[in-house]
Amino acid sequence: MKTDPILLEGHFIRLEPLELNHAAGLAAASAVDPTLYHWSPVPQGRDEVLTYIETALAWREAGSAVPFVIIRLTDQEVIGSTRFWNIEYWNWPMQQARHLRTSPDVCEIGYTWLTASAIRTAANTEAKLLMLTYAFEAWEVLRVCFHTDIRNERSRAALERIGGRFEGILRAHRMAADFIPRDSARYSILPAEWPEVKAMLQSHIKRLQHL
Repeated sequence: MKTDPILLEGHFIRLEPLELNHAAGLAAASAVDPTLYHWSPVPQGRDEVLTYIETALAWREAGSAVPFVIIRLTDQEVIGSTRFWNIEYWNWPMQQARHLRTSPDVCEIGYTWLTASAIRTAANTEAKLLMLTYAFEAWEVLRVCFHTDIRNERSRAALERIGGRFEGILRAHRMAADFIPRDSARYSILPAEWPEVKAMLQSHIKRLQHL
């Protein structure tokens, strides 16, 4: 099922549907400090960025992802990217109320990266707030999950800070950015946990008054 593009805007950032015309901005954002992306598949240079965008758009057409570019509102600069992906539509029996739904049942948030100047600002927290709000309140999903390289302590700390519940380690789960089988730390948030997580994220953003 094809997923429609989504536009989400907060106080500090805007999540725009990723398109080919964002290539130059993404290339500039990732080039600032490539050493930041040791654990993440972040494209470098125009050719890699174009392939990255084309792949994301193909996933969107296939209904498995909703990719975004992250725009900083103060200067309208591209500061990174993120996406919903691993979107699943469960095969509910006809007698179940969710049988008639056209929205996803579960999804993952990932492929998140920021340029150097946006790290340790409100950008990541607000992006997660916007996306989780949409997932739980518009789509009414049953789970949002996150995976990160077990070696990526910064990412694991960030997921725990936004309220992700650690589920365990998936061994040799995916290919790592350094092209070895990656063990992934898995986190998730469920609908019953969302009100508390939402309040915590809103509180974090109030304390982060700059980008």
